[in-house]
Amino acid sequence: MAAHRKPRQRSLGGQTARTAFTLALAGAATATAFDGTGQAEPNLTPAQVKAKVAKLYQEAEEATEKYNGAREKATAAEQRLESLRDEAARKEEKLNTARETLGSMAAAQYRSTGLDPAVQLALSDDPDRYLDGAAFAERAGDRQSAAVTQVRRQLREIEQLRGAARVELTSLTTRQAELKTHKKTITGKLDAARRLLNQLTAAERSRIGEGSSSGTGTASGRASRSSADGRDGLQPPGSATGQAPNSRAAEAVSYAHSKLGSPYVWGATGPNAFDCSGLVLASYRSAGVSLPRTTYAQIGSGQRVSRSELLPGDLVFFYSGITHVGLYIGDGQMIHAPNPSAPVRVAPIDEMPFAGATRVV
Repeated sequence: MAAHRKPRQRSLGGQTARTAFTLALAGAATATAFDGTGQAEPNLTPAQVKAKVAKLYQEAEEATEKYNGAREKATAAEQRLESLRDEAARKEEKLNTARETLGSMAAAQYRSTGLDPAVQLALSDDPDRYLDGAAFAERAGDRQSAAVTQVRRQLREIEQLRGAARVELTSLTTRQAELKTHKKTITGKLDAARRLLNQLTAAERSRIGEGSSSGTGTASGRASRSSADGRDGLQPPGSATGQAPNSRAAEAVSYAHSKLGSPYVWGATGPNAFDCSGLVLASYRSAGVSLPRTTYAQIGSGQRVSRSELLPGDLVFFYSGITHVGLYIGDGQMIHAPNPSAPVRVAPIDEMPFAGATRVV
């Protein structure tokens, strides 16, 4: 009879170990694929890279306009909050003066008739609740009653201001969170575009019109000025300004022309760098015309005009979400701030899907 033996524990060696290792690698690769990190782009042709980068720039610009809108609202909320706090502080100073007056009255009355309820008011931790007491109202004289009414009103005004300030603080906090989210989206899209462009040689980038791949659209990653900055072969602005409908439109065109070659920086409104809506805003600001900050607000800031009616100085908008804008200069051309890989330049309005136009003056 064969001896009973315990079965041997098979070690993870040989083929078994190799299989386990292969499975572990597959699992790691799957996990990496799901979390979206470490994936290498397949080899793409320059044309495919150009298409992907253009899409990323469009998405980044959409996020940029949302960022600009959120920043505008955050700034307004911050200003309102500061104003409310200032007003509350002024009213508290007046309240303190009124309470001191009541305290003086109470002291005088105490010297002649004993302790007055106004003393308790001056020293109370909750003066508004104390003022609701019937005993004080019964014993206070006419002069004191008027002073008490004033203190009560001031207390309630201050509480209303504090309530409004709390609302504005909540609004400001929400806008700041939106800014953080949009900023993360913008930088993520621009970084992805940069990585794609880095797969190409300098000659390939030049052929597809993307120039340097090092720019990120921030102050530290600006597009460089070069002979391809949009000035080559361009007529002086007089040819466009002469056709403008009025002097302010002509001034806006002249300003935009003077900024050719300036770098694209998201969120910037000049004087040395711009995003698309920032360039338009700055151009009309130079002519004394105030425009909204974002593309989707700028399109509603004037009279809508058809493509066939365009004149120099009109704002031309692109994409279904109204996420890009340029300044029309005539002959089917515009000046615009394209994206982080290219400076402010002249381009045909056929370069992007046309969405509409507005004449602001």
